[in-house]
Amino acid sequence: MPKSKVTGRKAASAASKTLKGKSTGKHSKSAAGSALSQTKAKNKTTSKSAAKSASKVIRDDRTSRTSKTAAGSALSQKTKKGEGEQKATIYGGKRKR
Repeated sequence: MPKSKVTGRKAASAASKTLKGKSTGKHSKSAAGSALSQTKAKNKTTSKSAAKSASKVIRDDRTSRTSKTAAGSALSQKTKKGEGEQKATIYGGKRKR
């Protein structure tokens, strides 16, 4: 099932401001970049590393509200376990799903 979420205007604006900030940390920029790349792309999802960064940004008390808005958008577009394509794992010669 294709993803239906995209980054909204408010979150995209927050992501842009976050990326332009000179004192913005690497986790904030990673999450903001992920959110901004999903502005009009229904087929893109947040990567595992960007989701980890977004989670750190949201939990950090020192992070600005703007960065947290962008991180929240990126995190909301992460595919959850059990959604999307399932990966098959091979155990002892047998395929399991």
